[in-house]
Amino acid sequence: MKTIGIIGGMSWESTVTYYEIINKEVVRRLGGFHSAKILMYSVDFAELEENMGKGNWQGNAEILTDAAARLEKAGADFIVIATNTMHKLVPDIEKKISIPILHIADAASGAIKQNGIKKVGLLGTRFTMTQDFVIERLKDAGLEVFVPDERDMEIVDNVIFNELCLGKILDTSRNEYKRIIGKMKQQGAEGVILGCTEIGMLIKDEDSALPTFDTTIIHATAAVNEALR
Repeated sequence: MKTIGIIGGMSWESTVTYYEIINKEVVRRLGGFHSAKILMYSVDFAELEENMGKGNWQGNAEILTDAAARLEKAGADFIVIATNTMHKLVPDIEKKISIPILHIADAASGAIKQNGIKKVGLLGTRFTMTQDFVIERLKDAGLEVFVPDERDMEIVDNVIFNELCLGKILDTSRNEYKRIIGKMKQQGAEGVILGCTEIGMLIKDEDSALPTFDTTIIHATAAVNEALR
């Protein structure tokens, strides 16, 4: 079994889910007393959130590169960044380490294509929904990607940072997400990516007018695939 290096804490709420999914999947496959070999570096999300607000992505690149280098030195065989948004910095981090990073968008596109879906909605932070670091990889995999309009994008982003990252689960926000997903379906989307690792706390399959692809579940499962490959 390979050792998984997790960069977590963004937020810690979703990192807990990663740890749980990975270990449950290892037990499901191997049985008995098996558990995953994991090294984790959990960052202080307040520092990264402040940098994002200032547009200081270089500062965040330095924090996550340091975390990845520490995990490599400690013996991790590959890196999992337990958040979508910080995958923006994967090219910066890869320059400083020699072990691979398991990219969340590649894991998601693989799962979506296995289900025969070609048109997919994307929900996530404003950065994820407006910049190329996830969308372009999805498009390169042959997927057509839909994102919310400006007003709905603001709602999605606000719920993530001001509620979900703080552990707040509100029915009013769930209803807004359900409405936004319904609009994506009307536009032609065949499924929806829960492209922030906290969204799965709010939206389940039964809440969605479209099949959901929770990147937390997909990414954690892909980590197990790589660890046992």
